[in-house]
Amino acid sequence: MSKLLVTGGAGFIGSNFIRMMLSDSGHEVVNLDTLTYAGNLENLTDIERHPRYQFVRGDIADPVAMEEVFATHKPDVVVHFAAESHVDRSVLDASLFVRTNVTGTQVLLDKSRAHKVVRFVHVSTDEVYGSLGAWGYFTEDTPMQANSPYSASKAGSDLLVRAAVHTHHMDCVITRCSNNYGPYQFPEKLIPLMIANALEGKQLPVYGDGKNVRDWIYVTDHCAGIRAAMERGKAGEVYNFGGNAERENLFVVKEILRLLGKGEEQIHYVKDRPGHDRRYAMDSSKARALLLWEPKHTFEQGLRATVDWYLLQRPWWERVRTGAYQDYYKQQYANRC
Repeated sequence: MSKLLVTGGAGFIGSNFIRMMLSDSGHEVVNLDTLTYAGNLENLTDIERHPRYQFVRGDIADPVAMEEVFATHKPDVVVHFAAESHVDRSVLDASLFVRTNVTGTQVLLDKSRAHKVVRFVHVSTDEVYGSLGAWGYFTEDTPMQANSPYSASKAGSDLLVRAAVHTHHMDCVITRCSNNYGPYQFPEKLIPLMIANALEGKQLPVYGDGKNVRDWIYVTDHCAGIRAAMERGKAGEVYNFGGNAERENLFVVKEILRLLGKGEEQIHYVKDRPGHDRRYAMDSSKARALLLWEPKHTFEQGLRATVDWYLLQRPWWERVRTGAYQDYYKQQYANRC
């Protein structure tokens, strides 16, 4: 049994990963999250009293705080999700993205090396590769050509992890994934935003002509890939994960409206954002062959499950949209004092 330090575990993908690891493994999990706007402890209410789970609030870019975390909890493995990830926010102000994604990753690498962490798993994104034309796929050997401040900060963190392997001989693996969707996704991202807006009778904003293409992967399929990389990946290697589900944004929006029984008159085209990449598509053959990983959900299955979840969990996303979810940590903390 290992002790996992999961950074950003109160976020969308991190919370799904923690739930997976507690459900069918003997690992202890320490969830380290600073609880920015995207960190929501309500994502984990069903497991918050699990005997192998513990939450710690902390800022990964603070070396003093991280020294205390590593010295106290002595993790065997770090699984690093914590990141500022919303492209639109990075366009408005990139400074926080550099602090969290670049500086924060280096602090974690330094502490992991000092405390002899066995393996460091760095969760990255396909956006570091840039944009594709009408044909072709991103492979692990595709040069990084980041086009947004967000993806540039993630590319920088990837390079720091690579340097830790080659300079300090650390055991690190990097995972890069296409667009995730599923339960507990913060409703500023495309799919949950469109579901929530449609249910509230609001306009559904679509950038440009809506023909930007993304490869969609259901969140638990991505989490299974991260776990496979953690358990079977080779030090220094990069592994791509995609869902084999390329869809235009406009198609996704229309499909959500169809599943909800809503009309397309709610669609509202807006000015395209600066530097909007046209197409992403992942070649996951390396992960399939070497990690024995396969996605289990088709896009149609995953989207139906996601829409059903948001229909059933309306109080959750309404609390997120009003900001009331941010009171949960305060209430929990007060109850324990």
